[in-house]
Amino acid sequence: MRWLSRFSGAVKGAVAGWKGRMYDFSNWVGRTFWGIDTSKLATNETIFSVVSRLSNVLASLPIKLYQSYDLVNNQAFDTLANSPNQNMTSFEFIRLMETMRNETGNAYALIERDIRGQPNRLTPIDPAYCEPLLDTDTGELWYQVNGTKGIFFFHNLDIIHVKHIVGSGGLKGINPINVLKNTNDYDQAVREFSLNEMKGAPNSFILTYAANINAEKRQEVIEDFKRFYRENGGVLFQEPGVTINTIERKYVSTDTLTSERITRSRVANVYNVPVSFLNDTEGQSYSSNEQLMLTFVQMTLIPIVRQYEQEFNRKLLTENERGQGLYFKINVGGLLRGDSKSRKELYHGALRDGWMTRNEVRRWEDLPPKPGPADKLWISGDMYPLDMDPRERKEKPSDSKENEEVKGGEDS
Repeated sequence: MRWLSRFSGAVKGAVAGWKGRMYDFSNWVGRTFWGIDTSKLATNETIFSVVSRLSNVLASLPIKLYQSYDLVNNQAFDTLANSPNQNMTSFEFIRLMETMRNETGNAYALIERDIRGQPNRLTPIDPAYCEPLLDTDTGELWYQVNGTKGIFFFHNLDIIHVKHIVGSGGLKGINPINVLKNTNDYDQAVREFSLNEMKGAPNSFILTYAANINAEKRQEVIEDFKRFYRENGGVLFQEPGVTINTIERKYVSTDTLTSERITRSRVANVYNVPVSFLNDTEGQSYSSNEQLMLTFVQMTLIPIVRQYEQEFNRKLLTENERGQGLYFKINVGGLLRGDSKSRKELYHGALRDGWMTRNEVRRWEDLPPKPGPADKLWISGDMYPLDMDPRERKEKPSDSKENEEVKGGEDS
């Protein structure tokens, strides 16, 4: 545990220095201490939009610790779900990790443990100062962290690492913004051209005189032309022997709109989100918000959520805890609840088919459970508890009356 105490001391010293009490952080100018270089995000609103939405959605999903479908609690869950470190909530921690992952392709967090080996602090690390290394002798994955007071090496079980897809033979995720470099360059060029065109003279003219004039006379004509145009609200009089032609502007607004649609489409493809997720009204169309969220959850969120869950299960839980059936789960069901009509149809079918209880429905709707038969499963029939012997079922009054009528008719 000597390495842990050394690194903990370095972390505390660095935080104190960040507050201005010790150490010189002049070589960190332009970066946040545990954060990322936001220059790319701050200059492209399309990328900023998709990254902020992904990070906010993921950070808003509830994280639970289960054991055979029952909710449980331990120190690892309390650390992750309530206070990952002394400066962050769970929402801030997950959002920062997802922002780093989408901005650089990789996000790292150091797992600090107590004397019993239980996680008690999760500290995000700037991806620019962390590098995965493979030990060629043992095949173990290690992480090199370049601190202000030295270099530290941590085993892969002590570093949470979530990433974009990894190239052949690589250990780090591919940076999505680097993939979008050509798109960003093209988009920036179009924007600069359009801006220059819009900043140009709103009205430019070609003055043609029937006779040649000297430079001095030409300047007088130009000044007189500008004065007349300015003082008469843009009205021009074409004198005999003078021809005035307007210079057409090359800027066309539809070109900018086309460029923006192309950029949104490429950003959506790289980040694997539906184009409509970026409010592109001319992109994909969905019949309902429920269908859009279903596509977003299946295509985008499930792979991201699964990666986080497996990192938490492998590195925050011990082998013994996993053997007892403990596992972390990030619930995405809330995103698939749909509108009130869809939920009504779902609950109606679930209750009558006997695979949900009324209290389970109430919990889904954030309502308190009710005592009594609300915890039982029922099936239509119409309706009785699932565990009741069908022979014990009482006939309805209507059924008895119908049977008597039928019997009376037969006797007659």
